[in-house]
Amino acid sequence: MARLSVITLTLNEERNIADCLESVRWADEIVVLDSGSTDRTVEIARRYTEKVMLLEWKGYGAARNEALKHATGEWILWLDADERVTPELEGEIRGIVADEESSYDGYLVARRAYFLGRWIKHSGWYPSRIVRLFKRGKGVFTESQVHERLELNGRLGTTRNDILHYTDPDLEHYFSKFNRYTSLAAADLAAAGRHASLFDLLTRPPFLFVKMYFLRLGFLDGVHGLILALLSAGYVLTKYAKLWELTNSKNK
Repeated sequence: MARLSVITLTLNEERNIADCLESVRWADEIVVLDSGSTDRTVEIARRYTEKVMLLEWKGYGAARNEALKHATGEWILWLDADERVTPELEGEIRGIVADEESSYDGYLVARRAYFLGRWIKHSGWYPSRIVRLFKRGKGVFTESQVHERLELNGRLGTTRNDILHYTDPDLEHYFSKFNRYTSLAAADLAAAGRHASLFDLLTRPPFLFVKMYFLRLGFLDGVHGLILALLSAGYVLTKYAKLWELTNSKNK
């Protein structure tokens, strides 16, 4: 019977990692790559798996590809530390892995995001399906520093059940990631040869707000939807401002 490996990355995730790994304790193998946690993350992770490796940080895509090298299962499920697999999704994944006649090489999985104490049902955040389950050897991660994605070589199916994503319990947590993520995203754009224009700074943030809040029905998520659309617009503004700063500093 085919085996399932779960891979995840960690950095100071002692608040999340136990619940994450507990939700996949049934898997045949768990691989954790830690990039220098100073809290109890590594200690907690080792309660669930012997495969806890320390990694010099080179970006999210490179880290996930490194984790793939240590996974031995025929199927791979990748999770973030703030995500959980529900019992319903567990049953579905078990069935997929056990099905030797499946014609699919990977599966899109939707995520339900819990943001500031509420499940977000609109705003472009749900269902937000991405490839999370795939056959080993059929996929590789893009070498992005942030917002990496899996490139699958094969046929795609879609699961019926969702992953739970406990993304930001409060605004302090949101902004603790904000500066790092916008810097990494700007660096990825600069590496791709992109430049930030006045047009980008003026139009991209309000366009994203309109798309999330009105076109993708963020207003149905109440105050949470408004806050999310505004913060997301600010994220885009900051990302392109940092890109402008990066490219202009090189031209001085």
